[in-house]
Parts: sequence; C-alpha cells; structure tokens
Amino acid sequence: MDTKTLLLEIGTEEIPAHAMPGILDQLKTLAEKSLSEARITFGDVQTLGTPRRLALLVSDAANAQADIETEKRGASAKIAFDADGNPTKAAIGFAKKNGVRPEDLIIRDGYIYAVIREQGKPSADIFKTLLPKLICDLSFPNNMRWGNLDFKFIRPLRWIVALFDAEIIPFEVAGVKSGKTSRGHRFLSKGDFEIATAADYVKTCAENFVIVDQNQRRDMITAQIKAVASSKGGVAEITDDLLEEVLYLVEYPTALAGEFETKYLALPAEAVITPMRDHQRYFPVKTIGGRLMPLFITIRNGGKDYIDIVQHGNERVLKARLEDAQFFFNEDRRKSLDAHRDRLKTVVFQEGLGSVYEKTERLVALVKKIAGLIGVDATNAIRAAELSKADLVTGMVTEFTELQGVMGREYAKLDGEEAEVCAAIDEHYMPRFAGDAQPKTTAGKILSLADKIDNIVATFSRGLVPTGSQDPFALRRQALGIVNLLSGARWSLPLSEVVEPAMDLLKITDEVGREHIQRDVADFMRLRVKNVLGGSTRYDVIDAVIGDVDDVFAVTLKAAAVEQFLATPDSTKVIQSFVRVGNLARKAETSDINAELFTSDAEKVLHGAFAAIKVAADELVAKKDFLGALDVLKKLSTPIDSFFDSVMVMDENLTVRKNRLALLKAIDDLLAQIADFGKIVL
Repeated sequence: MDTKTLLLEIGTEEIPAHAMPGILDQLKTLAEKSLSEARITFGDVQTLGTPRRLALLVSDAANAQADIETEKRGASAKIAFDADGNPTKAAIGFAKKNGVRPEDLIIRDGYIYAVIREQGKPSADIFKTLLPKLICDLSFPNNMRWGNLDFKFIRPLRWIVALFDAEIIPFEVAGVKSGKTSRGHRFLSKGDFEIATAADYVKTCAENFVIVDQNQRRDMITAQIKAVASSKGGVAEITDDLLEEVLYLVEYPTALAGEFETKYLALPAEAVITPMRDHQRYFPVKTIGGRLMPLFITIRNGGKDYIDIVQHGNERVLKARLEDAQFFFNEDRRKSLDAHRDRLKTVVFQEGLGSVYEKTERLVALVKKIAGLIGVDATNAIRAAELSKADLVTGMVTEFTELQGVMGREYAKLDGEEAEVCAAIDEHYMPRFAGDAQPKTTAGKILSLADKIDNIVATFSRGLVPTGSQDPFALRRQALGIVNLLSGARWSLPLSEVVEPAMDLLKITDEVGREHIQRDVADFMRLRVKNVLGGSTRYDVIDAVIGDVDDVFAVTLKAAAVEQFLATPDSTKVIQSFVRVGNLARKAETSDINAELFTSDAEKVLHGAFAAIKVAADELVAKKDFLGALDVLKKLSTPIDSFFDSVMVMDENLTVRKNRLALLKAIDDLLAQIADFGKIVL
C-alpha cells in the first residue's frame, strides 16, 4: 500500500512555556488514537513545537483506509428460503437492506448472513475532518477566546499548515484556512514561507531560522551554554526545569554570557542565583570547585547580531535585581534571625489556627515528642524549630519567596548557630517538589516530620481533606515526604502518637472530631504508602500489609518480607494453610484458649506448636525481622493441615466449638501482625 507523510502545523501566538510539553504529549496521543480509529495505518508519530507552533509529523501514513468486512445475521434459514430453496420476501428485504444480492447470502448455524465489504476511503478525504477535530479536541488548563468566536484555544490561531506529502488538506478552524504557508522567525526570517512537502518541514523551518524539533533545540542550547561557560573558565549550572522552560521560549537559540559586579558575591550564593535563575531565566556559572562566578549565561531568541547590546540589557536588568537583594540582605542583618521571630505573631498561619509564631511553638513540642519516640537527642531540632519560620518575615524572603528556609539557614550561620540547626531550617521544607531530596540531618528529619504532621492535622481539622485534584496546601506531597522520610531513615514512628499531641496543641477537644482526624490521617497516609510501594511491589502484597499503616517503616519491611517469602518453594502450601485459619477465625468471639477442653491429638499438637512458635515469632516481629518471623510461622502449616483434616471445628458442643475457634483466632492474630494472607493471590 502506498504511504505518505502527514504534516499538521498549528500556528499561534506565543504559548506559555510550562504548557508545551503536556500539549505535545496530548497531541501525539490524540493523533495515534484518531488514526487508529479511522483505520489508517501509520509509522512514526512525532510532535514538534516552539513557542509559536505545534506540529504533528506522521510518517508512512497509508494512502487509504483499510478495507473492512462485516457480517450481519438475519432471519433463520427456514424463514429466508422456501422448500425449493428460493429466497422469500424476508431474505430479499434483508439482502436489499444490507446492499447485497439475495444469492450472495450465506447460511450458517441455521441463519442467513450478509457479508458486507466496505472499501476504505482515501486518507486525504478522512483528514479533512480528522485534522480539524484533532485541533478542537486539544484541552488546556487555561483557554482564550478572541473576536466573536466561540472557539477556545490556549492562544489565538494565526495559521494552519496541513499537507499529505505535497497535497494540501483543506479545512477551516476559527476562521483560519489550512494551506502550505508557515511563518518564519519573527526577526531573522523574511516572514511567511511555503513548505513544498511534509517531509521537508523540519529542513524548511530551519532555513527560515526556526528550529522546530525541540530535541534538536535542546541539544543546541545545552552545547552552546557549555561552550560559552568553558570559554570563560567556568561550568554552567544547567537544571532540567530551567532548561525545559528556556527550550520553549525560543525558536532559534543563541547563548551569550553576561557579567555582574563581584561585590554581589558577598551575598549568600542562593540570594544571587535565585533572582538570576527563577526571575530572569539565566544560568549561573561556577568554578570547577563549585564557587559562584560573577557571570551568567542567557539564551537569546535570535542570532549573534548586536549581541553586545543584548548582553548589556540583560546585565542592567540583573543588576537591578541584585541591588534589591543586597538592600534586603543588609536590612535583614540589622538584627539576628532570632530577633525576627516576634514579627511572626502578626502572620496568620491558617484561618482559625492562630499565627505562624504559635505554629513554631507547636513545632517545638512536636519535635520533642518525635525525638522521644525514636530515641534521639532533640537539642538541635528544638532550636531549629524555634527559628524555622523566622525568615518568612525578612525582606529577602518577602521579595524572593523561593528563598524561604534557604535564607533562614544562611542567617542562622551568620548568627553562629550550630551547623545542624542551620541545615535543619532549610531541610524541614524538603521535599519541596517531586523528585527533590530528603533532609539529611537528624534534626532536619525530625523538624520536617513535625512540620508536615502539623500541617496535615491543622488542615484536616478545618475539614479540608484533599479530594480529587484539589490539594491547595500540597498535603499529598507532604504525606509522601513523610512516607519516604520514615522508610529512608528506618524509623519506626507510630504516627497516631504524634497526631494525638498535634491535636492537643491545636486545641481540638471534641472527641468525635479527634477520632475523625485520626481516621482521616490514617486513610490519607495509607494511600500515600500504597503509591510508594506500588512502583516495586505486587498489588496483592500491598493489599495484604496495608491494613495498619501507623508504623510506615514497618509496613515497607512487611511488604518486602512477604514478597521474599512468596518466592520460596513451599510458600503456596503455607499461605493456603494460613488462609484456612483466617476464614474460620472470623467466626470466633474470643482468642482466649482453654487447653483443658482439647480432646483430639491434632488440636493438642496445633496448640502446642502455636504456643512454642508464638514466643519466637513475637520476638522477631518486635525486632522488625518479618522475614525471620515468617520462617518460624511456616512451621505451623503442617499441624494446621492435620488439624483441619481430623477435627470438626464447628462441633455440636458449643463450648468445644468456641475453644477451637479461639485457637484459630489466636493463630490468625499472630499472623495478622505481618499480613492479611487472605489477600494474597496464589
């Protein structure tokens, strides 16, 4: 079958950089789905984009739809044909309705069938409706409308290119007709240009100073930044998020270096880097040893003409930002970080939950509680808690909010606080975003837990439990941080014992309300533990260990132990025995056993084995050696099977029955310390 290349280019006003990756992914997914549903075979589907265009390139697209053959069943053969085999009115009508001749009807299983063969339409005809629908089906977090049109898009449409090889696919969207004319770089090109064939798209764009392939553009930007930095004797700090943003701000990148006065290097490095990177989208340059240099690199959307003027303009803008930083820093340093704390009394934490100063007082109390539960010294964590929010009222953080925690750390250093205290002030916000690092210091970990638990309990107390996509306080991220922190630090911390004092400190006195908060927090954490385990653990194992998540670290150990145990040769037989116990244990009213009521050898043997094994298993569970405990508990499998083979559990004698059920419940309670084995899929 003949194939061609399909091109769709959607020309727009500048699209926000942060939206571009998601839009391109969405366009690719929609295109693949639409082509498949239209029965058009295709090869590679590629989406390309710059700030002013979204493009779809499909290689080896079939010249026509695939033919299809369908069958429709009609009346029974006895009704469709008379005794002489001639078609009746029923058969003739059925054949006419389905566009076939009566003699072409086939008989199978006592019924008549019409075989309908539909020839595929030319792909070019299909694209006339498929491509505009593709444009209209794209969804965005924010839309725009212009003129008197009802059509919505992320930015106004300006041109559309639609080619099937050299053939124009004609259609119209929002008053814009498709064609073969695109637009070059705003300043470097001569303006509009024509694309001869779809296969020439990338090359023709490049000739008009548009590097439309974002991967090629990314490589160009990275190489240029590194080369410019190297020429200055430094190394550029290229972060993925900044690179991704700059990538979708330019169509033809050119890197250039700028300088700033060395006096600003006296500021903390982050105070220079933040306005440089987050506000101006400049890449900082450091020495090979990691010391900040008075240099920056920026990416121009254009060529090298008049680059000295562009450099000077960027230097002036950055100088103004750094002057602000210098001013706020000097003002902040008129007093110690501790002296700033008093102003926190004027800052509201959450509606009805007091001030940020009161929050720091709660953090001090929670830090002491957490340190006591895990058995570590709380001195540095307490001091860090006292100072943790003080930088929020400094001029530097008020102006550059991204520096919260960072400036607290730097000001604490200048005040001569302990190194761990300084680090903890910054670390307690970690992780700030997906993929961010966890706190490294013990004080930072304790304070981070205290802060996140206080945030969750406080917000839940207002009835603001995250639902669906609504999570304005980023509590899901904070809960994930708790899970990863506890498992990474290998701390067995009963969360309920921290939630309890957190509620006391928030003055939550209603007992029903307290119970609801405990339950809501447990359910919320359960989902986060499930998310963390989901990447590497069997779903049934997760379900088996997720019942009680009060000790997050223990849950992760249980999951690992059960998975390892399931890989052993005799695990299936053992699990089956455990499941039989659990099925009947649910009917037990108590786990209190009266050994004198046992009459058969099998129940005596099982009780004796259980009594002997329980001591060892309990000790191993207490040590969090769940795999070792399972290795001991599997010895119950044989006496359990013998018990069920020879003992009638549901004896007519009610006393005997209750005692046997109590034995099974006692065993099941022991097993439940590790997992609900009834949820394991064998």
